[in-house]
Amino acid sequence: MFITFEGIDGCGKSTHTKLLSDFLNQKGYKTLILREPGGTDFSEKIREILLTSDFNLNPEIELLLFEAARSHLTQNVIQKELESGTAVISDRYFDSTTAYQGYGRGINIDLIKICNYLATKGIKPDITFYLDLEIEEALSRSKDRILDNIEKSGNNFFEKVVEGYKKIADEEPERVIIINANGTIEETYNQIIAHINKKFFSNTSSNNNEK
Repeated sequence: MFITFEGIDGCGKSTHTKLLSDFLNQKGYKTLILREPGGTDFSEKIREILLTSDFNLNPEIELLLFEAARSHLTQNVIQKELESGTAVISDRYFDSTTAYQGYGRGINIDLIKICNYLATKGIKPDITFYLDLEIEEALSRSKDRILDNIEKSGNNFFEKVVEGYKKIADEEPERVIIINANGTIEETYNQIIAHINKKFFSNTSSNNNEK
């Protein structure tokens, strides 16, 4: 299975990738947690350029660098791990590019979809959790850490990103699940696990009940 978490920074993606990994481990799955951009030495170098460098990167350069990092990660890690039966859980994947570089930066969405397809070889997550968090709350949760280049883009940018995520969810409601992340970690976790059980373990539960 391939599961991704999306949302603006501060929404809890890192926390819930770990919690979901622990849950699936208890179910007997081998899991692998990844992050984007990153996950390979090559992709981590691109991450550093994108998020912390002083280079003046325009939206098109951002897009191409994100896709290069994604392509390397998909080809060298994700595809192989999925084929081996590992449950892959990623903190961001191609929906981030659609939301940030598409709706946020204003690059043509159809063009981005083509780039995403090329980078991923058409691989899609089985389920994507969009952790929906108020921008003000996200800023509050992030106030004690140094912001990266993307996080410094301003509230107007993030309003467009949030709207973009909701449009993505509207287009693919079977894959993209909106989770209210404004509550406690436990409340968010319970929503996620309910959807995981329904998606992957409902038949197992029924079979166990029949026994």
